[in-house]
Amino acid sequence: MTSERPSTGFLTDQYEFTMIDAAIHAGTADRDSVFELFGRRLPSGRRYGVVAGVGRALELLRDFRFGEAELEHLRAHSIVSPETLDWLANYRFSGTIRGYREGEIYFPGSPILEVRSSFAEGVILETLLLSIFNYDCAVASAAARMVSVARGRPLAEMGSRRTGERSAVAAARAAYIAGFKATSNLEAGRSWGVPTMGTAAHSFTLLHDSEREAFASQVATLGAGTTLLVDTYDVREGVRLAVEVAGRELGGVRLDSGDLPTLVAEVRAQLDELGNTETSITVTNDLDEFAIAGLGASPVDSFGVGTSVVTGSGAVASGMVYKLVARRGEDGDWVSVAKRSAGKASVGGEKFPVRRRDEHGVAEAEVVGIGAPPVSDKSDRPLLVDLVVDGVINEEFTGEAGVQSAREHHRTAIDELPIGALRLHAGEAALPTVFVEQDGRETVWV
Repeated sequence: MTSERPSTGFLTDQYEFTMIDAAIHAGTADRDSVFELFGRRLPSGRRYGVVAGVGRALELLRDFRFGEAELEHLRAHSIVSPETLDWLANYRFSGTIRGYREGEIYFPGSPILEVRSSFAEGVILETLLLSIFNYDCAVASAAARMVSVARGRPLAEMGSRRTGERSAVAAARAAYIAGFKATSNLEAGRSWGVPTMGTAAHSFTLLHDSEREAFASQVATLGAGTTLLVDTYDVREGVRLAVEVAGRELGGVRLDSGDLPTLVAEVRAQLDELGNTETSITVTNDLDEFAIAGLGASPVDSFGVGTSVVTGSGAVASGMVYKLVARRGEDGDWVSVAKRSAGKASVGGEKFPVRRRDEHGVAEAEVVGIGAPPVSDKSDRPLLVDLVVDGVINEEFTGEAGVQSAREHHRTAIDELPIGALRLHAGEAALPTVFVEQDGRETVWV
């Protein structure tokens, strides 16, 4: 292998290798092809989705190689033929990938990613791309709903212990792109530049002989501006001790249990009575977007969200699929192909999606030209950008800089949505997805 980083080539399913094996023997492996990644529908009741995972996909694609260890495993288990082993030994993705920018909004049928390459080069990426986009988009979509109902109050992602260790890093990244302010996950901070935070858990209080000693120890180390967890024993007594130990400089108190609307109001009143009008209140008790919305009128200053955000708030996968939509025919012309199975149909052909907006810049529809960009006198914003060109990755979308750019783009994209898109109660997608043929015929995705 030419890279010192571990191979990502086995983050895939075996049938992709057997398809390549058969295609090589049939002489079709090198046939020019277009694959598309899209979601047939949004999770039940959702009105929009958020694209996340682009930067992760590009960085994992960079290391999608097959070294001697991978080739020996395939050889030892007779998974593919010697000819295919030789092909895999020289694998480097040399095609072109266009896609929605990370942080962009998507809808049912949106062609989020387009992979143009030989059949073999493109089909082998299916599982890798789907595993990334299905999870990251689910987390970002849930996180965006939480951000919208928090109404400017900061949220921290703290769900690492509720998902797989690598998923935890991806979740922190996706939530940050969707508007969360920080994460408790250190690896997300190191790998992606996501701001990190954290103070103490109940075990730290229980370690000490008294709550006062625990608070004094934390303040002595982290300063009076720290946030003290006040609900290990009696909340009212905890708040009193926190103020007594840290004084007017106490940065915040955290509540992790109880009837939050009532408890928050009582704690705010107590803090104010004690003169700590600037001490903030953070809540972290099994929150989701509905619980956060329910605290809209409460004097909560910030939220910490765990399980719900890393599990997509009930939709841990986004329902993305990866389909062949066009291939080069034996005569050299492009052939549009599509799956027609009931409930699983796809739309063939090269796509040119735009976000159609009214004169005020508010989005009206997702319009997808088939074979050519749609013609309109309205304000259409093209949605596809070049992510990989002839095998060369666009570094603009990778690393910490890519994460920050995605976060900024998300703010712009979500501001275009009509106000109804931000409602939590179940409903149809906020925008229709309209496919336009080159002859002008239109079909609305259903």
